[in-house]
Amino acid sequence: MRNCLRCSIRSDPLFSVWTRNLQTSAALRVEASTDVASSTVEVPPPAQPLDPNTVATPRLERKLVRTTGQQPIGSRRRRAALQTSRNIPFEELPYQCFQEARKLLLADREEKLKQIEEERRRIAKAQAIPTEQYGGEYVKKGRLVRMRKHLEELKILADINDPVIKKRFEDGYGDMNRPIYRFLTDRQWRQQRRLILMQRINQMHVVPDVIPYVDPTAEVKLAFGRRNVQPGEFVDSRLSETPPRLNIQVFNKGERFVSVVVMDPDVPNVKTDGFDSRCHFLAVNIPISPVSTSVSLSALSEGAQVLRPWLPPHAQKGSPYHRLAVLVYEQNEGNRLEADEVEKVLTKHKDEFRLRSFTHNFQNQPVGVHLFRTIWDDSTAGVMQRAGIEGANIELKRRKPEKLPYKKKDGERYR
Repeated sequence: MRNCLRCSIRSDPLFSVWTRNLQTSAALRVEASTDVASSTVEVPPPAQPLDPNTVATPRLERKLVRTTGQQPIGSRRRRAALQTSRNIPFEELPYQCFQEARKLLLADREEKLKQIEEERRRIAKAQAIPTEQYGGEYVKKGRLVRMRKHLEELKILADINDPVIKKRFEDGYGDMNRPIYRFLTDRQWRQQRRLILMQRINQMHVVPDVIPYVDPTAEVKLAFGRRNVQPGEFVDSRLSETPPRLNIQVFNKGERFVSVVVMDPDVPNVKTDGFDSRCHFLAVNIPISPVSTSVSLSALSEGAQVLRPWLPPHAQKGSPYHRLAVLVYEQNEGNRLEADEVEKVLTKHKDEFRLRSFTHNFQNQPVGVHLFRTIWDDSTAGVMQRAGIEGANIELKRRKPEKLPYKKKDGERYR
């Protein structure tokens, strides 16, 4: 019993079975690490191309515009829903209330189509009646104009409640040849963008400094290169050195000719201590339509269309900012203007271009307007030098008001 219990256990031959073989465990770890190192690295699958119908985060939207140049379609909420929904046609959605409502809308549309056919027969019958029975050409023409206007209203009422039409319009697939899409686009423009435009025009006194009155009926968008210019925004002189690109969206059917005039009413006149107006661009006979809206001022033909080439906007050092008003005039009854006749009107006042004479002599009506501003910056001197404009080395300063002559008051009145 002298030996302790621990010594007797170590002398037992079964003790070697209970002990842990550290060398064997270490070898297993080495073999496992060798297998991991020898295994091939899996290559991640290629990224799926971005779909403008399903991008639902701001980061993916910016990436889509940057890589493909496409804009997301519809609202962000709709695009997020399309990622997890089944691809069921919109008009076949399995909702009983939706389908019942569509039946009512289809019945109303059938009724409007019958009215359209009846109105077309009335117009054809009115055209066949001799002018003498109407009491003159003016009376007959006015009646036909009213009947055609009512026909266009019936076409709009036939499709205004169609959910498929609204869906295509919100997705950006509207066909501007159809009256309903022109009506929806016009209404969307008047609800926000036109209000902002009129606010800037009135706030910066384009009316009446440049034009006495304007009621825009066409949307005009302005862009220098890739930069879209908002109404009243400041544009760098180096960016506005080249002619801009216009997008003139009209909302009534048919092709017509328009004239584009760019005026600067803030040219300082040192002799009169006031301001004069200057024409920076004038072009006539520009064809546009509801589906043909893009107008590049640099691509117009010289002589036949461009009568005053693009003069880069510039403001002399020390002068306040200059307002550049872009005016779009619809030519009388959509007819072409003879360049020689327009040139005769322009040369009556020597080098001075008078907008009122141009509109009065040719019966042009303003239908669109845009506005941007320019001010002296680091690149203005170089722009003026390249364009051959003098005055880049002259700094204008405001004349200090003359002080009133001092007259000493009689001191007796204070005694």
